[in-house]
Amino acid sequence: MSPRSYSLGRRRALSHATKHRVLTAGRDLLVAGGGKGFTVDAVAARAGVARMTVYYQFGSKKGLRDALFSDLSARRLVEGLRGTVTRSMPFDALGEFIGTLVGFWSADRLVIRRLRSLASLDPAAERNLRSADEHRADVLRLIVRRTAERHGRPAPAVAGDVARVLFGLTSFETFDALAGTARAPEDVATLLIRAAHAVLGLEP
Repeated sequence: MSPRSYSLGRRRALSHATKHRVLTAGRDLLVAGGGKGFTVDAVAARAGVARMTVYYQFGSKKGLRDALFSDLSARRLVEGLRGTVTRSMPFDALGEFIGTLVGFWSADRLVIRRLRSLASLDPAAERNLRSADEHRADVLRLIVRRTAERHGRPAPAVAGDVARVLFGLTSFETFDALAGTARAPEDVATLLIRAAHAVLGLEP
């Protein structure tokens, strides 16, 4: 390996490590103090970097917040959801889909709650969240279509409404409300799967 290639690789590794440290600091601040303490200066101080390093890596506070959500999604959700659509039985796909979502929501529940709360105050961030939610809607529409093809229900006239109800049923807000302070994630998943089967009008 040439000295130049080694130097470039080392810089990339250092940049990746710095980015990870900043994301970890941002996550910790959200857990500790919510949106009020989530500032570029506070994140930089907690990560032990200059504030300009945060701006260089993420561009803005909004960029940092979006990167936090994307990091969570990439690590825990996207691959899991991709696997659900390969199931041959639509009920299996639906159950695995809901289980994957609940696992994602519960793993970083407080962080996700606060990220979504911050996004509700920022139209641009809200659009980003809607884009992420649309992926969930696409999977649900596919499951509804495959269920109709295999079982003859739901009828085409109501398939869109069924998908929209399932979309609301599988949102973070629904999970957060059902989980409350005491219900285990596994129990929430079971409850949501039963409700989803009822919405589809079929027994698994």
